[in-house]
Amino acid sequence: MRRLKDNINSSYFEAANQLRPKRARRRIVAYVESYDDIFFWRTALARFENEHRYFEVMLPARGNLARGKKSVLMSLVDNGAGQDMIACVDADYDYLLQGVTATSKKIIGNPYVFHTYVYAIENYQCYAESLHNVCVMVTLNDHAIFNFEDYLREFSEICHPLFVWSIWMYRSGHYPEFSLSDFCRIAVPGSTDISNPRPALDHLRGKVYRKVEYLRRHYPQAKAALPALSSELERLGVTPANTYLYIQGHHLADVVVVPLLTKVCNRLRLERENEICRTAVHRTQMHNEMSCYENCIADVRSMLKRNMGYMNSPQFLQLQNEIGLRLDGKVSSPSSSSG
Repeated sequence: MRRLKDNINSSYFEAANQLRPKRARRRIVAYVESYDDIFFWRTALARFENEHRYFEVMLPARGNLARGKKSVLMSLVDNGAGQDMIACVDADYDYLLQGVTATSKKIIGNPYVFHTYVYAIENYQCYAESLHNVCVMVTLNDHAIFNFEDYLREFSEICHPLFVWSIWMYRSGHYPEFSLSDFCRIAVPGSTDISNPRPALDHLRGKVYRKVEYLRRHYPQAKAALPALSSELERLGVTPANTYLYIQGHHLADVVVVPLLTKVCNRLRLERENEICRTAVHRTQMHNEMSCYENCIADVRSMLKRNMGYMNSPQFLQLQNEIGLRLDGKVSSPSSSSG
């Protein structure tokens, strides 16, 4: 016999809400993909709580430990989405595919499915304008020694032509010949010297150029479609300067941003430690101060996960606007290129 929680569906929540006193707030269950997503979507939904409604963000209520977008979307299909049950998922490529696949159709066409607009929550956490603050959280040193915004803008501009090709390959059904994993293997700057990032970016530029030329030779039929696709992607939010927000989030964090943050934070930590050694009056004071500092500094990855500096980004504001409009019943489905 299936457990009672497996039978919990939108009708159940709706009926439960109807049994509440008229002045009680309506409970809206928001299903998310993983534990890491709970805090992000709690942050995104919290401002829309009022005297009439509140949200409970949770993993799908199923009889196993299945996680991910498929599990969330299947929960809506099995249980019947409604005004008391919504899904909150990463956009991945599904938003940019604009209905080419079945999953993409669900993402952009279901009024009870909300998505990140950028590839995933990791992309928000890697928002360039917020990364200096992450360094401060990690090292307690506010000395700006690296320009993350310039670096990620140039990284994006280099990768953008190949990214457009990647979307074309998926939309046209050629993705087995150039998959998302293939794109990620190329979009690697390599070891970056934070004092001189130019060689790493030039190395990346060469790899991207060679692959773009290869694709041009082998898929001449794409030549006429690529300019229009690039324009459409720009209407969806993807520009040469912000492409990093739309590539695979784990790749961006693990291969590009965390290595940079680690190098910058190591230098800032050493800078602070040298300052303590230089200014201490005596050895005991130096040891005490060093111990105090070491107890206050944090881990790069944990601070990156707690980073909320994306909240004024255009993409997050777009998400907030979409949530507000749809909760108020002013639009029936997520925005698309035709919107």
